[in-house]
Amino acid sequence: MLSSDFEVYYYSDKDFKTLSPHAHNYYEFYLFIEGDITMEIVKNDGEKVSRKLEQGDLMLVPPGIRHHGIMGDSKRTYRRFVFWISKNCCSSLMQESVDYMYLIQKAEAFHQYIFHLPPAAFHQVESKFLRLLEEISSEKYGSDAVRHLCLCDLIITINRAIYDDEHMQSENDELSLFQNILSYVENNLEESLSLDQIAGKFFVSKYYIAHLFKDTLGISLHQYIIKKRLAECRSAIVSGGSITEVYEKYGFGDYSSFFKAFKKEYGMSPKEYQSCHMISPEG
Repeated sequence: MLSSDFEVYYYSDKDFKTLSPHAHNYYEFYLFIEGDITMEIVKNDGEKVSRKLEQGDLMLVPPGIRHHGIMGDSKRTYRRFVFWISKNCCSSLMQESVDYMYLIQKAEAFHQYIFHLPPAAFHQVESKFLRLLEEISSEKYGSDAVRHLCLCDLIITINRAIYDDEHMQSENDELSLFQNILSYVENNLEESLSLDQIAGKFFVSKYYIAHLFKDTLGISLHQYIIKKRLAECRSAIVSGGSITEVYEKYGFGDYSSFFKAFKKEYGMSPKEYQSCHMISPEG
């Protein structure tokens, strides 16, 4: 690095010569645009990880991690943005906000160095690179201040793109699990349903399911099951069903517990509710 803080470059090469594995004493951000390149990273334990790059791949290499790009078809144009930032500059940014460090902390903690940006995020990050390059080449009034703003904008945009993509997938998985549990409960109200049994069915922690229901519905899984069973009991008794047969069918162990739960939910006893709302055979 020529600068003590950061440098940013755009490269477009043909006949790129493959370099030997090398490491830096600063952080390197690399955004792949096009070419026939396989990136090889050598982890601290000596393990080599290779990945053929595609447009939108973003690499973050911490200091001391050896890496190099291996050229395939040298006739193809090799284009990329490269952004170097010193450890001191990162420390300074961290004093402003820990949000700047999400990707760096992830790379160093989990040894994950290559990420993929969806098309919209890729073009957004690409525009931030171009904006920073444009400002670096400018000598307009306030350029130092604007360069710092562009630097922060680039880093936070990269971090947000990766964070949003990862957490969107997590949220989608969570929503799918939640909907599958709701469907399972709906179709098995006559069976013995418990937190342990459902956790086993879906191969997840019972504590995870408990938090999922509390966070999503504001009630526990057990409370949700009771509400669904009471709703089925109510529908059955207003259609003329035997109260005794109904509460036993839907898993209430005794009439006393059913009576208390029903009255708490609907404000009257099962018999009173049946008398007030029972549907006549004629409809």
